[in-house]
Amino acid sequence: MHDPELNRHGADITIKNDIAFINGNRKFIGAQVMASDLRASVSLVLAGLNATGITTINRVYHLDRGYENIEKTLGKCGPKIRRLK
Repeated sequence: MHDPELNRHGADITIKNDIAFINGNRKFIGAQVMASDLRASVSLVLAGLNATGITTINRVYHLDRGYENIEKTLGKCGPKIRRLK
């Protein structure tokens, strides 16, 4: 479910018969995306950290279930992450 969200960042992922075909890309761009579950949330955070520009992730309550205060813990490593209300 989260391959379309990663494609918004510039990924090149297509699904055919339950098989994901991924063409490499070294440049991600910031995008507005929506998390669908915990694993998707983390993949979108990582893609956003690798992207040029600003990424906004909606429905972060999925992320909060597994990664409490991720903006503080990852923020200690250097990235600028902030929670909007």
